[in-house]
Parts: sequence; structure tokens; C-alpha cells
Amino acid sequence: MNEGGESGQTTAELALVFPVVLLLALCLVQATLVFRDELAVTNAAREAARATSVDPHPAGAQRAAGAVLPGARVESGPRPPVGGLVTVRVRYRSATGVPLVGPLLPDPELAARATMRVER
Repeated sequence: MNEGGESGQTTAELALVFPVVLLLALCLVQATLVFRDELAVTNAAREAARATSVDPHPAGAQRAAGAVLPGARVESGPRPPVGGLVTVRVRYRSATGVPLVGPLLPDPELAARATMRVER
């Protein structure tokens, strides 16, 4: 049988624990979004390296990376002769915009590098 003093105990405990659980859940969502962006940066670097390996024009790499991840910045050195290796580096700032968590965390700078052989 419940006594009158215990009826509000569960509600009080929930009121204390719920904000912490909510904050942890939002942190998990933010981490998942950053991980998604990390995968997109890796894919953008691969696409930019492929574009650079087949097209000597440097705008092709930026266009290829931008198609995968708008806002990505591409860095590459001079294109070597056919058969040489070209390396492309892609950088992207992942926005932390999840409510309550985003303003507390800085936007991480993500980077990926890909290397491919230059083709004709």
C-alpha cells in the first residue's frame, strides 16, 4: 500500500534525471551528424582525387568535391605527368547546430586526403 509521501517521489526523480538524459541524447545526435560529415568528407576527397587524375583543370576537383559536399575546400598540388600520383586534401567545417548542444561545442574542422594515379 502506498503512503501519501511516496506518491510524488517518482515524479521528482524523473524531473531530476530527465534533463541529463535529454542532454546525453542530444550529444549522441550531434556526434552522429559529425560522423556523417566525416564520411562525406572522405567521399568528397575520393571524388576530387578522381577528377584531378583524369582532368588537368583544377576546377574539376572543386566541382567534384562540391557535388558530394557543398562548402568543402579542396587543396591539391601541381598535377604530375601521366602515371604519377596526385594527392588531394579536402577540408570542411561541420556545423554543430543541434539545439542545446550545438552552441556549447565548437564546429569541428574535418579533413580527408586521397591519392590516385594520373590517367590520360
